[in-house]
Amino acid sequence: MSEEQTEEKYVALNFIEEIIEDDIANGKHGGRIHTRFPPEPNGYLHIGHAKAIHTNFELAKKYGGKTNLRFDDTNPTTEETKYVESIQKDIKWLGYEWDGEPLFASNYFDDLYAYAVKLIESGDAYVDESTAEQIAEQKGVPTSPGIESPFRQRSIEENKRLFGEMKDGKHPDGSMVLRVKVDMTSPNMHMRDPVIYRVKHQHHHRTGDQWCIYPMYDFAHGQSDSLEKITHSLCSLEFIHHRPLYNWFIDKLGIFPSRQIEFARMNVAYMITSKRRLLRLVQEGIVRDWDDPRMPTLSGMRKLGYPAAAIRNFCEKVGVAKRDNLMEIELLESCVREELNAVSTRMMVVLDPLKITITNYPDDQVEMMDVHNNQEQEGAGTRKVPFSKHLYIEQSDFMVDAPKKFFRLGPGKTVRLKHGYIITYQDHTVDSDGKVTEVSVEYYPDSRSGSDTSGIKAKGTLHWVSAEQAIPVKTITYDRLFTDPSPMGHEGKDFMEFVNKDSKHVDSNALAEPHIMNVGDAEHLQFMRKGYYIKDDTSSGNQLVFNKTISLKDSWAKSQKKK
Repeated sequence: MSEEQTEEKYVALNFIEEIIEDDIANGKHGGRIHTRFPPEPNGYLHIGHAKAIHTNFELAKKYGGKTNLRFDDTNPTTEETKYVESIQKDIKWLGYEWDGEPLFASNYFDDLYAYAVKLIESGDAYVDESTAEQIAEQKGVPTSPGIESPFRQRSIEENKRLFGEMKDGKHPDGSMVLRVKVDMTSPNMHMRDPVIYRVKHQHHHRTGDQWCIYPMYDFAHGQSDSLEKITHSLCSLEFIHHRPLYNWFIDKLGIFPSRQIEFARMNVAYMITSKRRLLRLVQEGIVRDWDDPRMPTLSGMRKLGYPAAAIRNFCEKVGVAKRDNLMEIELLESCVREELNAVSTRMMVVLDPLKITITNYPDDQVEMMDVHNNQEQEGAGTRKVPFSKHLYIEQSDFMVDAPKKFFRLGPGKTVRLKHGYIITYQDHTVDSDGKVTEVSVEYYPDSRSGSDTSGIKAKGTLHWVSAEQAIPVKTITYDRLFTDPSPMGHEGKDFMEFVNKDSKHVDSNALAEPHIMNVGDAEHLQFMRKGYYIKDDTSSGNQLVFNKTISLKDSWAKSQKKK
């Protein structure tokens, strides 16, 4: 390999890949790579989690390793089985499979308790009866040393006895905690004798009422990594200040030395990635539920019609960075369009119908026109669509006083009906308000698409549906949920102030070709010239409902071509 090729390969690696390749080259852990994705089951996964999932699974895949799915279920107050199930569904939908069965931090409650006892026995942990407010006061501020707790010098025997009593349920919530003796003078507040266990008489979704003390995240997280022999513990940047404590536990307990590595989390404009705030949107009725198509959750985006491949591609394009930044939502939408263009079935649907009558077409004749399912997709095939004397086109495709560059239907205009015939304007009628209600046209019998011998040139092409066979369809168009690209970035303002109160539009006027009755629940559609759609789960045999995934116009891709 030339020096130029070597340099090119090196530059192509992100910083985590560089670490991994160095570890492999040095024979660390025998060259074994094992990552994990550790969500807390207290809500649905969002776009930020997609980045973490993609990073962990793709890195393990690249280096022949494994990825665990481990639920960080150490707070029974907020965690539910329904969240466990939704998280597993979302990961599989994204296209990833974890190693073995799903794991849980609660699997290790016995081990974690034993670790805590070991820290007490080594004189590194103590039971503290200070209140939460007193502990916060003891810790103080980063610029000056903290104050040691009056309980810090308790004997090992007394600490063991009290911790056992905590476990046996002899003390109420908030009466005492277990802290570790680290460094009350450290400028890193996470090192100032952090709490590692608290009393919480709360039913757990897996262990029931077996435990009434639960480990804190900083204690359960790292030790769970070590128990699973995770080689590279990848997490977002907000945990960078937790890393010294992560390593402190490894050193004190003498356990497997997992390595914590932080990377920038995924922040996308007009979206929020806080489960607590997303829950508030649900609780206050701003959205229907976690999977509302306006939500930045994976289940919401799936219901909106975002393909999993588009989200993976977005994560790949964003890459792995060391600094947080705000990604353009237009890039995500461009990835969605790129994927949908390749996989969507083209469908003729008129959203705002205007009736046209072909005066010289036989009254009772119905022709079946060949329509391509997707010309972008090899082997997608064709289907038959009925064509008749009475059709519907879009209201916007007809204009009485049209400007010069209006290449659609109007007085003096000639257009092609897609997959059908060329037609030319003849007349139109209006109602009492002056609105056009019907247009009369003539067609050229020798201009049928695929066998046109008319020699007539038509600059515009319109989609249509046959009036007699048209299927009524309800469409729902969703706008961005927030009016500001960074709704949480305004000091002194609640993010709810930026909720878009006009983010959902329902229209029941659409008419579709008959084939829409055969569309599958997860089938992506392109309503010709209008946008991409997917069937909503409220659809029934009597009422078809389609969510608009995204428009056809890709301003982001166009802007990139100009650069």
